[in-house]
Amino acid sequence: MPSVTGTPLLLVVAGPAGSGKSTLGDRLIREQPEFARVVTATTRAPRAGEIDGRHYLFLTPEAFDANVAGGEFLEWAWVHGDRRYGTLKSAVLDPLARGQSLVLNIDVQGVGSLRQLAATDTALRRALATVFIVVERERLIARMRGRAADDDEEIARRMDTAKRELREAASFDYVIESRTRDEDFAELLRIVAMARKRAAGAA
Repeated sequence: MPSVTGTPLLLVVAGPAGSGKSTLGDRLIREQPEFARVVTATTRAPRAGEIDGRHYLFLTPEAFDANVAGGEFLEWAWVHGDRRYGTLKSAVLDPLARGQSLVLNIDVQGVGSLRQLAATDTALRRALATVFIVVERERLIARMRGRAADDDEEIARRMDTAKRELREAASFDYVIESRTRDEDFAELLRIVAMARKRAAGAA
């Protein structure tokens, strides 16, 4: 479904692991059906319940390398030390050209790469709106443990990454100071409304 304004948005939501960025994106898609999720690629193994092509495109390192060599990624990066994540051009540029608004959950490194591309691509620059979710340390650790998806070693590694990511929050267009899920979503809707006005004005 095309964007309600006629000018599609690429809403990029970033934040530490456990910040709730995927949950917010999923809810936005349910409640604002003009948005669709960008499915990103990764070399990590699927977690229980994750479906290839729905949650991520799960690629072997060799397949990931082939896409890098072919220039198929808008951005890609090493994350948490030994895993790669990336966003394929076809997953973003084609839907935007059709007027489809998108939600993209990526790491901070990836946002920097998208900003560089947007500097030379008018359509991408007009569509791009970046959001960072800030979560206080103890709440973030509690959320990670509550997911029961990571052991203590993995949580420690993700918290180390989170510390570096938080330094970049000020470079984002919008920041959500995380509270409850409902409060975070209300703030995201407010941001979407502002981003729509900005994108329409730049068209």
